[in-house]
Amino acid sequence: MSVAEERGRNAKQFTWVLFLKAHPAVGCVAWLGNAVWVLLGAIRKRLFFGKVVSMENEKSGKRSLLFRVILTFLVMVLAFLIFEVVAHMKGWHYFQNHNLHIPQTLEIEGWFHSAYVMWLERRADYIAPPIQSLSTLCVVLFLIQSADRLLLCLGCFWIKYKKIKPMSEVDPFKLDDLEGSKCNFPMILVQIAMKERYTNNQFQQYANLIGQKTACLFKTCYKAGNLKSAMNCDYVKEYEFVAIFDVDFQRNPDFLKQTVLHFKDNPELALVQARWPFVNGVFFNFFGFNATAGVWRIKALEESGGWLERTTVEDMDIAVRAHLNGWKFIFLNDVKVLCKLPESYEAFRKQQNRWHSGPMHLFRLCLPAVITSKIRFWKKANLILLFFLLRKLIFPFYSFTLFCIILPLTMFVPEAELPVWVICHVPVVMSFLSIIPASKSFPFIVPYLLFANTMSVTKFNATASGLFQLGSSYEWVVTKKAGRSSEPDLLAAEERE
Repeated sequence: MSVAEERGRNAKQFTWVLFLKAHPAVGCVAWLGNAVWVLLGAIRKRLFFGKVVSMENEKSGKRSLLFRVILTFLVMVLAFLIFEVVAHMKGWHYFQNHNLHIPQTLEIEGWFHSAYVMWLERRADYIAPPIQSLSTLCVVLFLIQSADRLLLCLGCFWIKYKKIKPMSEVDPFKLDDLEGSKCNFPMILVQIAMKERYTNNQFQQYANLIGQKTACLFKTCYKAGNLKSAMNCDYVKEYEFVAIFDVDFQRNPDFLKQTVLHFKDNPELALVQARWPFVNGVFFNFFGFNATAGVWRIKALEESGGWLERTTVEDMDIAVRAHLNGWKFIFLNDVKVLCKLPESYEAFRKQQNRWHSGPMHLFRLCLPAVITSKIRFWKKANLILLFFLLRKLIFPFYSFTLFCIILPLTMFVPEAELPVWVICHVPVVMSFLSIIPASKSFPFIVPYLLFANTMSVTKFNATASGLFQLGSSYEWVVTKKAGRSSEPDLLAAEERE
């Protein structure tokens, strides 16, 4: 082979090597471009979804009292900020070394200076003391809640270290193959997607779409009423267990095999709860039913009074009553049921409002029953002090008061001080401890802290409405999630059939 041919072959080989090297780079660029395009599409979709929900809110509701209070507070803070900035520009520095030095009467120049000095005196004598007392109370509550959070995290780590989990004596994957037998296919109740209300025409359209005999026996009382209606069906008496799923939950085909077997030889077990955000299923004896992705023993439901329509948290209501009757629950961390999260702030806010107002309303109703129940004293203390008061009442109260009211006020009332460790050190440690079980969420810890402070306003408002039985505590607003079929889509599907 000549030298020219050898050089030509080497040049071709070099070109092919360059192409092979460039192919992954081009693929990476294409992948990044596609990822950016998908991200922009998701952002556009969520912004549009949130805009639709916001427009519905503007049409249907008035601004809450808490919103007006916050708006008034914001205007006052801005006025005080302008007042302090003007005073600072004029050189009126009377708060030095953590002490207030009021100028003499002869040193006061003009009415604005006199008003500023009067404000300093009133602030030191009448405003700073109550703010300092309230901040001290919130700091104490903050430390108590931080200790509870630390205890829960340690319990979670201990459970993972010891690999503690409920075990069934029967292996669900070694059962006899019953495929083709009717006993392998439990009777299914199809629940229509919930809305605030359905007309008879709409209901008939859904019935035609399902293609089976459908009856609407209960049209009020929201989800609790629907569940109560379903449990009154004749065929329910023939069965021992009932599995409950919301329409946006996707269970695995082996869900029943993995859950129902835990009831075998365990007559005191009332509920087997599958996983969706839950961390204290084993560490404490009581946890609430999450409204879906769980299997109930029908006998436990009947002995506990069944589904009641008195609150918007029927899941927690039945769980508390079953717990007071001595029934036990287990949580299966390995059994996962996929679900959809709200994809807009407005939808998530409405969901959190119901989840925080309902427990306080339930607490008022079930407190006498908890006190007079026959369960052990430490179980009563855990239910009242930890589950309801600390985690459902104290946490929203101090997080809103301490970080959304007192902390901003300390900038304008320097006589009331907050320790640095309360503002920075302890919250950072608690945030890391809370996010360690979900290590993939570490990049979002800063947005999480900011969003948590924003949501504290909604949670505090919901807690107050539930505690004092305001009108909003009785409202059930279905959480809207992207991906649900609209009525035109359902009608189009029916026409295609």
